[in-house]
Amino acid sequence: QVQLVESGGGLVQPGGSLRLSCAASGIRFSIYAMGWYRQAPGKQRELVAAILSGDRTTYADSVKGRFTISRDNAKNTVYLQMNSLKPEDTAVYYCNGDRVAIRPRPDDYDYWGQGTQVTVSS
Repeated sequence: QVQLVESGGGLVQPGGSLRLSCAASGIRFSIYAMGWYRQAPGKQRELVAAILSGDRTTYADSVKGRFTISRDNAKNTVYLQMNSLKPEDTAVYYCNGDRVAIRPRPDDYDYWGQGTQVTVSS
């Protein structure tokens, strides 16, 4: 049974940095494509970044050049390094994934972890 535990969120000033972690269990993590998603109040959940099992990465235009996704298969963990944070990055951040490729839409997933809150404010 899959379990995803996100951590590392917090309150940060604009221009600051945070590193999020997502520990996965119950899956063969090394063959999974993993993604970081976020949901701001009143908005739909959106994909922020994704990493395939072969370490190829993709990013939403809104975070390109500021966020970096990475993974450690030995620790079954995926990370999101967030730099130059902006108030519009404020959201609850979640991770999720599937074998080979992430699912086309966030609603395609049956399970989500608790997420981690990121608040960017002065």
